[in-house]
Amino acid sequence: MTLEDDPLGPLDPDFAASFRRDDRRPPCQLYLISPGQVGGDFPDRLACALDAGSAAAFQLRVKDVDQHQLAKLAEPLQRICADRDVAFIVNDSISLAKRLGADGVHLGQEDGDAREARAVLGPSAQIGVTCHDSRHLAMEAGEAGADYVAFGSFYPTTTKTVSHRPEPVILSWWSALFEIPSVAIGGITPDNAAPLIAAGADFIAVSGAVWNGDEAAAMAAFAALLGD
Repeated sequence: MTLEDDPLGPLDPDFAASFRRDDRRPPCQLYLISPGQVGGDFPDRLACALDAGSAAAFQLRVKDVDQHQLAKLAEPLQRICADRDVAFIVNDSISLAKRLGADGVHLGQEDGDAREARAVLGPSAQIGVTCHDSRHLAMEAGEAGADYVAFGSFYPTTTKTVSHRPEPVILSWWSALFEIPSVAIGGITPDNAAPLIAAGADFIAVSGAVWNGDEAAAMAAFAALLGD
């Protein structure tokens, strides 16, 4: 689905020009996503990153690993996050989130429903839903009980195949109308994040910008940008 396909129709580009972030909303925060491999020295890298700059959440996003093995890999990462008061979120799998006692789960459009996740994980779980570039999908997620909605990819990324490219104005529209937080995702770096923050993102989700180089330097750069 593209914005042109969205049942709500295209957004007025002038909406962004008149947007002003509600001062009652908390400042934008960092949402850190794992690389595809989290074995080896990755626990040390995660600890280094979180000690260099704050993150509200860390998402375990690993593909093509069986759940038993992934649960083992997750254990030290979960402890590192807990020690630093960072929410530990599992990507895609409600069952793995339940098994680990994770703080929440992030669901793609093919990974289940927020209502199902709530029933399995309980009232305190943080449930996020990928909504690509669709206001309609985001509203559906909110109605289903999601705690946040994720829009993207805003920039080119090598982390995953991109077929949806929203404009930042979708963040402005969401922020103006709904209290549920929004997450901006896709190719975000310290150099290109500012327009998304200004547009109203409550969280910026980052992965390659941190893990493809010096994680401590990258986290410090994001912290400076976010005023942490």
